[in-house]
Amino acid sequence: MDINRIVFKIVSISFSILVALLIVMGLVKLGNYCYDFGYRVFTESPVDAEPGRDVVLQIGADMSEMEIGELLEEKGLIRDKLLFYVQLKLSAYSGKLNPGVYTLNTSMDARDMISVMAAKQEETTET
Repeated sequence: MDINRIVFKIVSISFSILVALLIVMGLVKLGNYCYDFGYRVFTESPVDAEPGRDVVLQIGADMSEMEIGELLEEKGLIRDKLLFYVQLKLSAYSGKLNPGVYTLNTSMDARDMISVMAAKQEETTET
């Protein structure tokens, strides 16, 4: 009877240690992902080096900022639509992207693309 209790206690402690290790490993993985994502928000490089390739796309008036990110990702202008969305939300141009037809280049970073898509409104409001 004492042997059974001892074995059960050893198995119970081993299982607790295993669960704790899995939780720690999961937290480390999550921390690495979050750090990498946060780092990329401010340092993401363009998809291609100069001169890149021009891509024409049309932004509709009913498109959300996430849908614009999806379109840019589909066209090969950005690598990650969620990263673009966060970059846009952190910029001064959040909510200021304008519908229209744009010629963007794969050598442009997200900041450049955002400023091009928001510049049209600034030009029309000044005149």
